[in-house]
Amino acid sequence: MDTETLEKDIHGQLKDISKFLSDYATSLMSVGVQSSRIVKNTQRIAKAYGCRCESTIFQKTIIMTTWDFKYEHSYSSVGIMKSIGLNFDMNAKLSRLSWDIIDGSLPLSVAKEKYESIIRQPRESKWLVLILVSFANAAFCRLFEGDAWSMLIVFIATLCGFFLKQVLLRKHWNELAVYALSAFVAAIIGCSAYIWHLGSTPDMALGTSVLYLIPGVPLINGIMDIIDGHVVTGASRLMNAALLIICLFIGLSAAILLIGIQTL
Repeated sequence: MDTETLEKDIHGQLKDISKFLSDYATSLMSVGVQSSRIVKNTQRIAKAYGCRCESTIFQKTIIMTTWDFKYEHSYSSVGIMKSIGLNFDMNAKLSRLSWDIIDGSLPLSVAKEKYESIIRQPRESKWLVLILVSFANAAFCRLFEGDAWSMLIVFIATLCGFFLKQVLLRKHWNELAVYALSAFVAAIIGCSAYIWHLGSTPDMALGTSVLYLIPGVPLINGIMDIIDGHVVTGASRLMNAALLIICLFIGLSAAILLIGIQTL
């Protein structure tokens, strides 16, 4: 095989690996994985296929570059974040795939098939998630010493607010607007304890009615990214989380001003 043919073959291999790693990395990012874990997983897969990889991670894109071990040939690709949403089950399966590739010496074609099967897996029932989130938020209310009436109000507020969030996100509304509207609806229902004098802890009902909107995963990942040295990505995640929290408080404040809680 002449040198030109050999170089074409190497570039073809690097291209296939780079595109696979780009898709894999953006999927990890989309389901809520911190940057350091993305780097470790992609480097593990690249090593299994006899090459090296370097990634530049941003909030919406990942630039993936693969090299041969002699750093003589390279291929770069840009991956765009997917609209998958947080999914801890997919997170675990994608991470496990990186170990299966290196432990089982899986060919790239087989790895792609396994990756596609993971990505295509159906999500949990939206109704099940809706009910569980509502119960969880009611439990938070009890954790803050809310009484039975407050827990019931928080359950209903979360049920309505989270359902609205699900519907609007499926319609591709702006996420910031969705957070503000969902917080407003939940807070309006949370104010009912004040309006009808239900229970002895109306403040807990109102305060915990919007807790389901706190962006915990972006906050945690942002801090972990900064600690691990991925400052740009971490700052972007923290900024996005801060904007969501601001929208949450806008919705909550609008509900309180509309109902006039301070005059009751």
